[in-house]
Amino acid sequence: MESLKEVFMGLLKDRVGRLGMIGVLIIIIMALLSPYIANHDVTEMNAKIKLSPPNSEYFFGTDEFGRDVFSRIVYGARVSLWVGLISVGISATSGLILGLVAGYYEGKIGTVIMSIMDMLFAFPSILLALFIVAVLGPSLTNTMIAIGIVNTPVFTRTVRASVISVKSMEYITSARSIGLRDIQIILKHILPNILAPFTVQATLALSGAILTEASMSFLGLGIQPPDPSWGSMLSESRKYMELAPWLAIAPSAFIIITILSFNIMGDSLRDVLDPKFKL
Repeated sequence: MESLKEVFMGLLKDRVGRLGMIGVLIIIIMALLSPYIANHDVTEMNAKIKLSPPNSEYFFGTDEFGRDVFSRIVYGARVSLWVGLISVGISATSGLILGLVAGYYEGKIGTVIMSIMDMLFAFPSILLALFIVAVLGPSLTNTMIAIGIVNTPVFTRTVRASVISVKSMEYITSARSIGLRDIQIILKHILPNILAPFTVQATLALSGAILTEASMSFLGLGIQPPDPSWGSMLSESRKYMELAPWLAIAPSAFIIITILSFNIMGDSLRDVLDPKFKL
């Protein structure tokens, strides 16, 4: 896998990738600095200013409880990124381990693992996530666990396909011939050579995890009030679409920008890391 500097420079050379990086960077900065960017308490209610349009003090207006929409959007970025990173971390770690085992030991072990993954794939991802949260109970932790489980089959398939391709190479045969153990071959020779597609998949999975969280919160089974979530904010705005359209525009715009930025950066990262695009 290329060095981080080479990957970063490759992304900078790509005009579209550069745009995606800027979008992701803005969202990350907004999430990290949310206590300093938000100019009001996200739970502070003021009936006197409820449904106020955007103005110099309340940049995105106020909601039906008189809460500052801008501050809730800013803190919602932290929630979305946190859910995305943790859930993708869960699915990426489990998918990497299962994919390595299923790809290297293709026999009965691989068949059992991939059969389980196929069973999970049989369910629409959002329905499976909703079912898991309904069983475990709606909360931030359970939302991350549900999204992590739902995304595990994607990583497992990606890693397994890469392992099967790499383990047929001559240097793997040479490693076996000199007596290296399976764990040494996997960690030293196979793992470093499958990180490129794995990294791209992780980047793209982040946007999917954020969208799934927003969808679950929209349906009331994700992040629970009073914690701000773009999905729940969008759900609450349905009653006031004509009276206060800014309530729906703000969270919708940030959901679209965040997902689009991660997808663009993921596509550009694939082009940088995949040798076929350099021919």
